[in-house]
Amino acid sequence: MTKQAVFQAFAGLCVTATVVAGCKPKQTGHIVATMTSEAAPAFQVDPATAGSIHGTVQYEGPKPKPQLIDMSGDPQCVKAHGGKQFDESLLVNGKGGLADAFVYVSKGLEGKHFAVPQTPVTIDQRGCWFRPRVLGMQVGQAFDVTNSDPVTHNIHPMPHDNREWNHSQGPGDPPMHRKFTHVEVGIPVKCNIHGWMHADINVVDSPYFAVTKDDGSFNLPNLPPGTYTVTAWHEGFPTQEATVNVPASGKVEQNLQFHAN
Repeated sequence: MTKQAVFQAFAGLCVTATVVAGCKPKQTGHIVATMTSEAAPAFQVDPATAGSIHGTVQYEGPKPKPQLIDMSGDPQCVKAHGGKQFDESLLVNGKGGLADAFVYVSKGLEGKHFAVPQTPVTIDQRGCWFRPRVLGMQVGQAFDVTNSDPVTHNIHPMPHDNREWNHSQGPGDPPMHRKFTHVEVGIPVKCNIHGWMHADINVVDSPYFAVTKDDGSFNLPNLPPGTYTVTAWHEGFPTQEATVNVPASGKVEQNLQFHAN
């Protein structure tokens, strides 16, 4: 038998053995793992039936007296404000509208996966203050930290379900880029250098969230029809919830209230 014939016979035996034994290519396991690790397709809202939830968040009770912030330890911070600066942890307008409440859909979207926005969320250290004081983002969305001040700050988020980090940022330093990988509402943020600087970060898994404006108003647009739990969070208060039924193409008003402690 020639060498070529021997090789062909051996190859035939290998093929037969592979079929009988149920052998698989070496890369099959890797391919399966790659396929199962892919993200689920993003849910697409039908614009013909999309609805919305809007309303206001109110504060009920005596309006708190503004608390003066002492920035005298850093003359640059005093200069940045050109005068007195008051605490902004509870901002209520003349009609009881509560600013900086975080409102989001907490139930009713189970099983739906939403695309992560490509635009980063930014917090700026400006005037020796975090701007904005309250912000929201989706899980995995880019989070940028900037410093517009002529002084060094540091940003120190203190989450329970995400990774805690603490980094300084001097004048003119480039932005810091971070992400949060888990849902978590009410992550407190502080500056260890300037003790009066505080903010709150809220991370959710859908685009249905808002931070109330100065008059307490909010809007959650482009919702698919369904029954939802809408939750309002604000620093220092128990969360408030309401069940809302959004019909096809419906615009539903839902107001929520926080009460003085």
